[in-house]
Amino acid sequence: MAKLAGKAGEVTVAGGSVAGIDAWTVDYKANTDETTDFSVAGVEAHIPTTTGWNGTFEGKKDGVPQAIGAEIALVLKESQTSTQKWTGQAIVTGVSASVNAKGLALYKYTFIGTGALTVPTA
Repeated sequence: MAKLAGKAGEVTVAGGSVAGIDAWTVDYKANTDETTDFSVAGVEAHIPTTTGWNGTFEGKKDGVPQAIGAEIALVLKESQTSTQKWTGQAIVTGVSASVNAKGLALYKYTFIGTGALTVPTA
């Protein structure tokens, strides 16, 4: 598979691009429950239970910040190819703002998924 440069990535909320964003992360996980009993001869056993996801997006301040506590339709694009994106409903759980006299005003958002996450297919 060919490598993919992140330079064409994008974050959209409710169908609109979030201005100033230059990085994002998503963490997608599967939870398990331990089912170890005497029948497994001392080797731990687990079964899958639920899945969940969360992450961040961050960049330069360019407009009004996203509303904390709001549920959003979130799309995290790896590129402008329509199949290279992570999509789902999420809640903005936090925003961190930072300002430096020698730099730009920056925002970093945290979010948690509220349902299924659609993953890239290419």
